[in-house]
Amino acid sequence: MSQKPGRMAKQAPTIATLYRVNALFGEPAFLALPRLLQLCSPALPVGAYAYSQGLECAVEQGWVRDEISAGDWILGLLDHNLRQLDLPIFVRLYQGWQTADLKKVRCWNARLHASREAAELQREDAHLGAALARLLTDLGLAEATTWRGASRGCFATLFSLAAVKWDIPLPVATTGLGWTWVENQVAAATRLIPLGQTASQRLLVAAAPRLINAVHAALTLPDEEIGAAAPGLALAGALHETQYSRLFRS
Repeated sequence: MSQKPGRMAKQAPTIATLYRVNALFGEPAFLALPRLLQLCSPALPVGAYAYSQGLECAVEQGWVRDEISAGDWILGLLDHNLRQLDLPIFVRLYQGWQTADLKKVRCWNARLHASREAAELQREDAHLGAALARLLTDLGLAEATTWRGASRGCFATLFSLAAVKWDIPLPVATTGLGWTWVENQVAAATRLIPLGQTASQRLLVAAAPRLINAVHAALTLPDEEIGAAAPGLALAGALHETQYSRLFRS
């Protein structure tokens, strides 16, 4: 049966798109992309929805009260904490798993855990890390087994392990980790303030270019420049521990 004129021309853009995706992700492109989406999905069963990382206290104190102040809080932490601390350490964790340098992995995991500004924030990271370790073990990643019962294993440590084993390129995996954090923060703000759905989407749109800038910086940041200070986050994390009415665990 002959094809109708123009049919092949309509298929060509699709093939070209597949080649562009392959160039971005490498040979295992079509498996790496859904695996990245799986890691970044709110449906990932690690319990991230239960944490606000001090945002609940910031709302309670009146520091965050609307779309503008929520943007100041979330994007401010993205521009400073994630850009200078979480993402560059994630880069080093990824490289440690990639070269099977477990000493490097443990060292940067300990650095990230020690950098959490409050006890609740440390417990949150350890809980998410252990939950992801259990999940990855059940999904067949043997390297995650020893982290299942770790009291100080960070979420970024296990996220980077999965990214390496699932052949997700470093820049893309770093972007995915950052996006997961942004989306969780916006979801918490949507519930707490509350924000409308359109306002929440505007925050995500505003966060995207800031996240890309943070990823670019994280990929080239020297070891000696890694570190961040967020006094407001530290105070919110500490005050939340004794806050009377709470929806979130941090």
